[in-house]
Amino acid sequence: MNANKSLGERGEDAAAAYLAGQGWTVLERNWRCSEGELDIIAHDGVRHVVCEVKTRSSTDYGDPLEAITPRKAVRLRRLAWRWASARGVPKDDVGVDLLGLVTDRDGFIVDHVREVC
Repeated sequence: MNANKSLGERGEDAAAAYLAGQGWTVLERNWRCSEGELDIIAHDGVRHVVCEVKTRSSTDYGDPLEAITPRKAVRLRRLAWRWASARGVPKDDVGVDLLGLVTDRDGFIVDHVREVC
């Protein structure tokens, strides 16, 4: 396993733990369809939330959330609706959040941005 994949997997694990610590229920991880993949699907107690996770070892080359372009946001919304359709969830009951993680000495610093698209 290369170092970047390991960092990404550790970041997704940390993101799932962060969400659980907020009282959320993680429903699925790495959901795939022919159009792409969703990192985490959770329920925040009110609605379903698709969480895109971006992990970096530092901010030397920018904040991890800068990787979410408008085009990527549109794709995330489309994938969220595709997940909702596959699970029988009304598409209006699905939000999209971003989680940017940067490593620090003790684990990760998490930046959670709600309802991005």
